[in-house]
Amino acid sequence: MKLLYFAWLRQRIGKGEEDIAPAPPAQNVAELIDWLKARGPGYAAAFADPKLVRAAVNQVHVKFDAPIAAGDEVAFFPPVTGG
Repeated sequence: MKLLYFAWLRQRIGKGEEDIAPAPPAQNVAELIDWLKARGPGYAAAFADPKLVRAAVNQVHVKFDAPIAAGDEVAFFPPVTGG
């Protein structure tokens, strides 16, 4: 599973991407976030308030109840506004 982190999430975690193999025992994005938070203080800080985080699975914006699988690409980023 490939994980991508953008903006302040990348800063808090200390990296922009990583490959997790084997994939974590998470069935959906919410479970993946819980698993990541337990990996260390940078992850815990990045995901401290999940309301400030958005996710995409295989480049499609999803809600946290979206299922994930071992070969997926999961991206995390802050809410984005445009004008």
